Amino acid sequence: MKRPKNAAERKERVAEILRRLDEMHPGATCALLHHNPWELLVATILSAQCTDKRVNEVTPGLFAKYPTPADFAAVRPEVLANDIRSTGFFNNKAKSIAGAARKVMAEFGGKVPKTMEEMLSIPGAARKTANVVLGTAYGIASGIVVDTHVQRIAARLDLTKQTDPVKIENDLTKIIPKEKWILFSHQIILHGRALCQARSPKCAECALNSLCYARDKTA
Repeated sequence: MKRPKNAAERKERVAEILRRLDEMHPGATCALLHHNPWELLVATILSAQCTDKRVNEVTPGLFAKYPTPADFAAVRPEVLANDIRSTGFFNNKAKSIAGAARKVMAEFGGKVPKTMEEMLSIPGAARKTANVVLGTAYGIASGIVVDTHVQRIAARLDLTKQTDPVKIENDLTKIIPKEKWILFSHQIILHGRALCQARSPKCAECALNSLCYARDKTA
């Protein structure tokens, strides 16, 4: 496909990208196992610089040991750090999770809040984490999750020229219809794991191949 020459063609191309993503990954959803918004918040904090697979190995035992935000708020960070050691950066993550639990208990009645502004006041919850929780747990399209997969693939598809996650999100929310924000994030993340892998993208198997301008496409 030739590069779009005007706004109408760019809009048509984005619509076609979304249509093909729907065909490839119709049921894409968050890979982090959870039963409620609080568990998803904890799992998302743990997922920083760690695979979702490893997080999912840690969280069942973690949530059995600490079933509620109150339990997390009561534990000493150094104890919690030992429980989450295998996820990496465990001291910082433990401080964030314990701080998040205290904040949720003290200011939000033990419930994870439903607005971006309130989410960003929680230790360990930057925009990416807030978007994950609001979108997946509450179905609130507050923005688009920009993780490493979204950052990389959005650039490969020429949906943004930016490298800063907040600026990338801003670009994407301008061209992706709001009703697609939540699903788009899940689809791109799944696509990055399944096909558009950083080291060896499977371009020949990818339905987006003809729409992709990446210079390092494989045969």
